Amino acid sequence: MKNLSQMLKQAQEMQSRMAEMQTALADIEVVGQSGGGFVAVTVNGKGEFKRVKIDPKLVDPTEVEVLEDLIVAAAKDAKSKADARMQEEMAKLTGGLQLPPGFKLPF
Repeated sequence: MKNLSQMLKQAQEMQSRMAEMQTALADIEVVGQSGGGFVAVTVNGKGEFKRVKIDPKLVDPTEVEVLEDLIVAAAKDAKSKADARMQEEMAKLTGGLQLPPGFKLPF
């Protein structure tokens, strides 16, 4: 029974650290860019969009579709960076323990 209580204690500690990490991820911001930096999208560590910056030189009413594509590309770049950062933080939390494919934390 000692091992079981030890495992439960470790699980509670991991849950506590996970909650702390979730809070910390909300404070992390990453910027994705496209069009050579003319479009930038900022997201937090949870993947929530915070800001969009567009260089005024890029605003041309006849080229709206290009601008839309650049915003989507910058958003994808930012989301990818946020996901990578989250994976880094998760690796720190789990001590490098590799989780099975498809197994995601938090539950």
